[in-house]
Amino acid sequence: MDYETPEHHPAFEEYSETIFELKEDGLPVIQARIAERLEVSRPAVSEMIKRMEAEGLIKIDTKSHIQLTKSGLRLATAIVRRHRLAERFLTDVLLLSWAEAHHEAGKWEHVISQTVETALIGLLENPETCPHGNPIPGSAYQAPKGNQTLAETPVGSSFKVSRIPEELEFEPGQLEFLEEFGLMPGRIGRVETASPDGTLTLTVNGKIFGLSAFAANRILATPEALNSSH
Repeated sequence: MDYETPEHHPAFEEYSETIFELKEDGLPVIQARIAERLEVSRPAVSEMIKRMEAEGLIKIDTKSHIQLTKSGLRLATAIVRRHRLAERFLTDVLLLSWAEAHHEAGKWEHVISQTVETALIGLLENPETCPHGNPIPGSAYQAPKGNQTLAETPVGSSFKVSRIPEELEFEPGQLEFLEEFGLMPGRIGRVETASPDGTLTLTVNGKIFGLSAFAANRILATPEALNSSH
């Protein structure tokens, strides 16, 4: 499939990617969210949104929600794909930590050419997700059956982690915490307790730890009933 996309200024790429990821995480795509995610001022976001609208990359509905146009979506998927391929290469081949890979991929996504992208896909054997389980656009990804949040997983049952959404990748220290305790896609865990405030106590790889309600309501997993009966 041809993924060639017109070149744009890195700022357009960054904003298109952010709009794509906010929508992917089910969050309202408004200027305040973009400012928060990119850690820039509201006036700076407002100015960039005007420029993107003039460029034909976005449109704004009557509720001030921002939507990508066809050309905006094409740009966004190209950047998201390159970011997630870069993360996969940086963790799988160069053995960088999750946090390091996420940071570095943010730079790589703007300079990866079509030739390098094709080579990465071949080297990595056409991966379907980034290391955090988020789908790589253009791959054959299909969401696992029974996907639900950890918050929806009953106490006493086992689960298999499937996805750490982008929203958590931008929470300070979150990727380091999840990697330290092994709460990563493909790993099996068990919900031990659930507190009234939504905090969960989990066991993963023999480690017992607490997970905030914020993270528990966002991390996706599939039930692993067979793994709970040893």
